[in-house]
Parts: sequence; C-alpha cells; structure tokens
Amino acid sequence: MNPIEQLKQKFRSPETPGSLFLSFEGVEGSGKTTQIELLKKFLEGKNLRVLSLREPGGTTFGEKLREAVLQSKYSLHPLAEGHLFCSSRAQLLQEKILPFLLTPGSVVILDRYIDSSLAYQGKGRGLGYQTVLELHQHNPLNLLPHRTYFLDISLETSYERQDKRGNEKDYFESEKKDFHQKLIDSYRELSEIFPDRILKVDASVSPEDITKTLLTDLEKILP
Repeated sequence: MNPIEQLKQKFRSPETPGSLFLSFEGVEGSGKTTQIELLKKFLEGKNLRVLSLREPGGTTFGEKLREAVLQSKYSLHPLAEGHLFCSSRAQLLQEKILPFLLTPGSVVILDRYIDSSLAYQGKGRGLGYQTVLELHQHNPLNLLPHRTYFLDISLETSYERQDKRGNEKDYFESEKKDFHQKLIDSYRELSEIFPDRILKVDASVSPEDITKTLLTDLEKILP
C-alpha cells in the first residue's frame, strides 16, 4: 500500500447522525459562491438548519489569518502557508462546525476545505499530497466532509470569468498561469484519489444545469 493510501485510513467523516458536512472546491470563477447560495436556500426550504462558512475564515481568528495571507505582499514559505491554513481549519472545526453538526437535521456548507490545501500547497507549492495529509492526520483535522463538490472548469474559462468581474487580484489569484493550471490538475487528481467523497461537476455549463446535478446527488445523501 502506498503512503497516500495508508494516510487515507486515518481520515473519516464526522460521526453526527442526521447531519451533513459538505464542501465546495474549484478554482476562481468556477461558481462556488453561486451554487452554495442556491444549495443553502434549497436545504432551508426542507426545514434543515444550514451553516455556510468560508475558508480561511469563519471565526475571528480565521478571518484575521485570511486577511494576513490574501493581502500579503511577500511570498510565504509553502510550509508556513500549510500550517496557517491548518490552524484556521482546526479552530473553525472546534468553534463552529462540530458543535453545529451535533444537532440532527443540520448541514454545514464550506467554501474550501482540505482539498484546497492539497491543491494549493500540495501541488501548487510543491509540498506534495503526502506532506499535506500528514499535517491533517490528527483530530480534528482528520475529519472529512460527507461530500465534496468539485466545480471543474478550464483555465481559459477561469480567466474569462475573473476578467468579467474586474476585481483586484489577491495573493493567490495574482500567481502565474502555470500555478493555476496545477490547481486544476490537482483537483482532477484528487477526485480520483477520493472517488467516494469528491463529485466532479462540469461547471462550464449554465448555473441552472450545475444546480440540477448537485441536487440530484444531494437527494441521495440527505439525512
């Protein structure tokens, strides 16, 4: 058994019967924000408690870290990035996610989670998947979502959509194209490494078609 498969055995979904932990992944412009908002409305319409959060962030500590990283004018060491996001994630799990999931009929939707670390620091920065998984192998960081939706688009589509927004680029968005292509490649690899958890969704189609795909899958796993 290779090291990645061995490390995978140390990870699990939260043991919170009747509750669901979801995450969304994808590069900039993939439509995560739109789909999260639509999914939240759908779930609330089924009288479920829904908590929508983003990473890094979601707590006072996490939001300060988010600002420090995304507005940084200097390159951070890949290990520094990795540990910072682990710190924010551990606090978010302890302070917000796990307490919320204890109540049956609750759903947490997270904009980015461990797969972002695997893609950005593991592949993009060259730390490797094994190193990133090792950073997460202890509780509570070894908790995985019940389902991760990876919204898959090409590099060209990502840049086109970002250009339409016209927003100022942050620390990661300002990286060169080869970095962003590595992210896309990584997410596609991760959907094969974690096939039971990650659902790859073609996000080049209309938002309505994406939502249909998500809801079809969601109906199968709703508590």
